[in-house]
Amino acid sequence: MPLFDHFHGPLAKTHEWETFHTRWGVSIADDLNSRLPKQFLASAPTRLAPQVAADVVERDWLTVPEEERNGSEVHGAGGVAVATKVETYTPPTTDLAMPATFRGEYTVEVRDTLKASRVIAVIELVSETNKKEESEREQFAAKCLSYLGKGIGLVVIDIVTSRHWNLHNELVRIAKHDDKFLMPDDPWTYVTAYRPVSRKKKDLIDLWPWPLKVGEPLPAVPLALKSYGCVKLELEATYAEACARLRIPE
Repeated sequence: MPLFDHFHGPLAKTHEWETFHTRWGVSIADDLNSRLPKQFLASAPTRLAPQVAADVVERDWLTVPEEERNGSEVHGAGGVAVATKVETYTPPTTDLAMPATFRGEYTVEVRDTLKASRVIAVIELVSETNKKEESEREQFAAKCLSYLGKGIGLVVIDIVTSRHWNLHNELVRIAKHDDKFLMPDDPWTYVTAYRPVSRKKKDLIDLWPWPLKVGEPLPAVPLALKSYGCVKLELEATYAEACARLRIPE
């Protein structure tokens, strides 16, 4: 199945890209779980932005249950209610509030359940927000470098056609690496696989970059599992499965 443009045209109007990113992440996790040994568990992506709570002073306390206004929360099971007291305090007023963007993240993690659920690989599906402003681009690149610095295998998938930026090249620039590691022509859509390795007493990161084009098939790429080698990440099959689940016509 060829890659679609999920950010323009009729498809963008009928199928939200956020829904597709979430579904594709689930398909990737399902595929990995069907092929990896049982000690490894791939988890579906999580959107982090909605977990940020509104400031309590902005809540309409008239709509909050009395027990919550009193600092308690009622949990019940089998008709039995148990109140849990939450002690809160009002911090001093501050005039310092830095601008921020709480971005939704679309990530698949592979964990080793025999080693305290240690993360051994990460797949990042780039969102519009990741490419929006310089600060967001730098944050995304820094997060990727943090994974790699811990020896965690990483794959970055970018099919965002609405913002013209190459986050792999941003990562290379932030890390102050040689220009030979940049992707030529700054392609807007691409997938890059990274494998942290120690070779001849040197710490290295193997790179596999692939430019992507709307209308062309997606590649299979290596996903490095920390301390366990690589497995093949079947982008074409999981992409097609996600499209089928969401009734996106071929």
